[in-house]
Amino acid sequence: MKTKTLTVALVQERNHGDAEANLAVIESRVAEAAAQGAQLLLLQELHNGAYFCQHESVCEFDLAEPIPGPSTERLGALAKKHGVVIVGSLFERRAAGLYHNTAVVLEKDGSLLGKYRKMHIPDDPGFYEKFYFTPGDLGFRPVDTSVGRLGVLVCWDQWYPEAARLMALAGAEMLLYPTAIGWDPEDAQDEQNRQRDAWVLSHRGHAVANGLPVLSCNRVGHESSPLASDKHVGASGIQFWGNSHVLGPQGEFVAEAGGEPTVLVCEVDLQRSEHVRRIWPFLRDRRIDAYGDLLKRYID
Repeated sequence: MKTKTLTVALVQERNHGDAEANLAVIESRVAEAAAQGAQLLLLQELHNGAYFCQHESVCEFDLAEPIPGPSTERLGALAKKHGVVIVGSLFERRAAGLYHNTAVVLEKDGSLLGKYRKMHIPDDPGFYEKFYFTPGDLGFRPVDTSVGRLGVLVCWDQWYPEAARLMALAGAEMLLYPTAIGWDPEDAQDEQNRQRDAWVLSHRGHAVANGLPVLSCNRVGHESSPLASDKHVGASGIQFWGNSHVLGPQGEFVAEAGGEPTVLVCEVDLQRSEHVRRIWPFLRDRRIDAYGDLLKRYID
């Protein structure tokens, strides 16, 4: 059986206060991963600062920046310095009153190859993203890089099999999810476990159903809520649970992190997707003639 290995790294980190501090840590982590042979690095969702969507405040929009912009220039220089591909996650200012949660892909020569604007936007206690982000309008299109065709999605997209499938149908060789997910510290332990297990299972399902490796990089640490003094639901802040992981095309764990800051480095055999899909030819057996109702909100 042929192999086509790619060394990947997931930079699982906590918030260090502001963009300058976080990017400085990222620079150190990327250097660490590159020294271990990493060719592709995935960062967590909105890695430049705290997860600000725990409340609704017009002041938070000041954190946004254009793409290309200062952060893509810095990440591009970092990619070029170490000869790696970097997938980052930024708060994009597209125009006055028009903002996106956007993943960016930097090639090893430092160039900005492409971006993906988060399509599915949540609105829940502690995750008030609809106040900040316009749903993406770039579709589900993979980005071609020197290390392969990357199907980049973002966090809440991970609950939607349609998103993963469309990336696979467009030729993605792996699925990547920058993520910021955690639990309410006041939730019971069994509820916290159920939430984390469901998150992992959703990724394993995408890997199996599409015969592709899946990389998911989450943040870690407790982040206080600006609503704490008002005793709102979700005002206890968020405990980001980490557990970043790399899965193979049968949903198997290739590598998994715990709940602390870490650089998770491992090898992914991209050729396995070809062999797995020959045994489990789900794309071949799809009944595309019978799926029209998927375009409906609900079948009454």
